[in-house]
Amino acid sequence: MGRPRSRPESLAGDKAYSVRRVRQYLRERGIRPVIPHRENERAVRDGRVRFDSVAYRRRCVIEQCVGWLKECRRIGTRFDKLAVNFQGMVTLAMIGRYLKILFSDTA
Repeated sequence: MGRPRSRPESLAGDKAYSVRRVRQYLRERGIRPVIPHRENERAVRDGRVRFDSVAYRRRCVIEQCVGWLKECRRIGTRFDKLAVNFQGMVTLAMIGRYLKILFSDTA
């Protein structure tokens, strides 16, 4: 059984995901794409595009978190074969990161 499935309200991606097929896939599932358009796209030139730049800026939090996790070599190279062990190492790395921030003199 498990918990009921849920869909995200929006999905943020970089310009590499700015293709019609991806945007259409997200809209069919009721997910709002937060993807900047490329400069050469028609939607940018005719001014019909609304882009949520505030939501896009929050994407950097995830990017930084992934960067911090990759500092831990064991997580970056995925040494653990079992998902349970990998999740434990990610949890341990996040605890270490939190303690580092909590007890640093510069924060």
